[in-house]
Parts: sequence; structure tokens; C-alpha cells
Amino acid sequence: MKYVCLVYGEEKDLYAMTPERLAKLDADSMAHDRSLDQRGMLIIAQALQSVKTSKTIRRRKGKRLVTDGPFAETKEQLLGFVMIEAESLDEALEIAGEIPLAEIGTIEVRAIYKVPGS
Repeated sequence: MKYVCLVYGEEKDLYAMTPERLAKLDADSMAHDRSLDQRGMLIIAQALQSVKTSKTIRRRKGKRLVTDGPFAETKEQLLGFVMIEAESLDEALEIAGEIPLAEIGTIEVRAIYKVPGS
């Protein structure tokens, strides 16, 4: 089954890191992704740009509404995601717990919805 591990954290924590600590976090994250790939479990992993660059789109009564930033004001922001193939939710949770950013943020694990008839 496919799962997405949504990586949340506070951008300010990333900005507060020394260049060396940020480089280590990046290297650890890439090593984790390579390990998953070698085990045939990685579908895709991506870090996201700052929420300062994001836009939110809604359509109401046929009109498109565009606003700056994420939809909701939250303490944590979506920093990236890792999509994996796992045998069970327990295995997906085990993998999510190994994501380096779990040390400073939160990882939300959700199964991919299979659209009926697709």
C-alpha cells in the first residue's frame, strides 16, 4: 500500500540552524531517502520551498480566489513529503519515525486513497 509521510515543522527552526547543522540535516535526509530507494520503498521525496512562496486557491460560486500563504494559520508548516510503499500502517509508521526531521517536527502518515474505478 502507498503512504505519504507529510513532514511538518516550524520554518523558524530551520532558519535558526547553523549552516553546518542544516547541511547535516540535509545529508541525513538524503541518506534516508537513498536507503528507502535501495529497499524498493521510496516513490518520491521532496522538500518544499518556504510558505512565503505559497498561494492558496479556492473556487466559490465559479470564481477563483487566490490568497497568499497556506490555507490555515498554524504554528507548523508543511516542509516536505515522502511517498512510500509499505506492507502495513505499522511499517509506514516505522519508516516515518526514521525521517530525520521527525526530531524537530511532526510526521503525518496517511494512506493514499484509491479512487474507485481507477
